[in-house]
Amino acid sequence: MNLAEHLKKKSTEEKITELIMLFSEQASVIRDEFVTSRGAADTKNVYGETQMALDKKADEILIDALKKSGLVRWIATEEQPDIIEVEGAKNQFGITIDPLDGSSLIDVNLAVGTIVGIYPGHVLEPGNTMPGALYILYGPLTTLTYTTGNGVHEFYLDKDGVFKLMEEDLTIPDGKLYAPGALRRDYMPYHKKFIEQLESEGYKLRFSGSFVADVHQILHKGGLFTYPAFKGKETGKLRHLFEGTPMGKMVFEAGGAVSNGKGNLLDVKPASVDERTPIYIGGKKEIALIESYVKR
Repeated sequence: MNLAEHLKKKSTEEKITELIMLFSEQASVIRDEFVTSRGAADTKNVYGETQMALDKKADEILIDALKKSGLVRWIATEEQPDIIEVEGAKNQFGITIDPLDGSSLIDVNLAVGTIVGIYPGHVLEPGNTMPGALYILYGPLTTLTYTTGNGVHEFYLDKDGVFKLMEEDLTIPDGKLYAPGALRRDYMPYHKKFIEQLESEGYKLRFSGSFVADVHQILHKGGLFTYPAFKGKETGKLRHLFEGTPMGKMVFEAGGAVSNGKGNLLDVKPASVDERTPIYIGGKKEIALIESYVKR
């Protein structure tokens, strides 16, 4: 079963189906740029980070496709300083995009991906208002995983450029992997105790430096990804809007949870496009454990 057939099977709203199919059609276009758009660009993004050439190219490809389609009114991407408003849009959707998460790993050929959040209107709203989210992972296989609140479903890109069903109704298993960001010397005391407990229970460390790839692994094998608040980054490092919320939606719909350490991240309304947040994402028991440490 291909992606279009699956969306129909799941009775996906026509406008959301159009959006998901539009993003799926850009996967091959972005993948083709991996050979030609390598290395760093001579520009920085809104966070002051040096952009990779492929970051900019992926951003350009996705924004152009969305503008031409007229399917969304608002577009927010990690590479742009301001929210783009599309004149004459057919729908009132808002879209958040991390065009190429983990792009620092491109030169060593590790998995990177595109993360997309879909909102019914403006994007500066809590994640629990999202009707859907998806991510495209560029690894040994190019895969697309999506949710519209009716399960989490994974597809692979075949040799003809069509996404075919690989696994339907994914649920996060009870596993023992942990992917911890930040230096141990900079951990907050509560986070240090949390990590030590996971290690005492036999959790194995798996961290690549690509958020989307690491969360994808947790979604399939269980456990937890975390990039916490730490000394020097007390408000966290990862982006609430572009990373935490859409991937949190995916994991939540697969039976897991996402937290800023104090509570459900999907309940939090972001104050700005560039807002950062601590992130704990994975199994419900691991999320409950860190929240208990924070409360202490």
